[in-house]
Amino acid sequence: MFLKWIFDRVVSLLGLLILWPVLLVVAILIKVKMPGGSVMFVQKRIGLGGKLFNCHKFRTMTVKHPSTGSRGWSTVSVAGDSRITPLGAKLRHWKRDELPGLLDVFIGKMSFVGPRPDVPRYADKLTGDDRDVLKLRPGITGPATLKYRLEDEMIAEYVASHQADGDTRGSQEIAVEYNDNVIYPDKVRLNCYYYRHYSFVKDIQMILCTVLGRKMKYAGEEI
Repeated sequence: MFLKWIFDRVVSLLGLLILWPVLLVVAILIKVKMPGGSVMFVQKRIGLGGKLFNCHKFRTMTVKHPSTGSRGWSTVSVAGDSRITPLGAKLRHWKRDELPGLLDVFIGKMSFVGPRPDVPRYADKLTGDDRDVLKLRPGITGPATLKYRLEDEMIAEYVASHQADGDTRGSQEIAVEYNDNVIYPDKVRLNCYYYRHYSFVKDIQMILCTVLGRKMKYAGEEI
């Protein structure tokens, strides 16, 4: 994957040089529209080889919000979540909150294409061949990211459907159940396929589909 390594360094540097005005505008908007907190959201995530690294994103939530669930892990966000600000919702929808990831790519902690960086609680659950995911640098985009590009909205629809059917559990509990039992296992499957069938050409296609908001054929399905 040497070509991938070179591509990541060169293109991330170009991206930072070209997109710095966009980064600056977003940072100013966060300071103005979401005062009282930092512009960046930094969280420990699992990287290459299972090692922890600081993952950088633009902050999309209010300053004072519970970052962990009752059992001590990060909660699953849902579209319409009261913790997410109106500006944050727009940044998430258009993936602008991911732009600081260019820095993580440039310094070698992430790649443009790969599995999304997991919090330890999920990575710790990987067993057997599924641990192949940890042999990859986490990515800004990837097959699972493309398939679940509207993940927040999907989870929100699932929660609303269950509550409409009489489910009395809280939104967060229903969301975590859906993520843990349906979405996350499917992401692992796609990311393992990516590792075992790596193609630089497919990397480029995934990047283009991410930027243009288009779908592509991958692993026998449309993502």
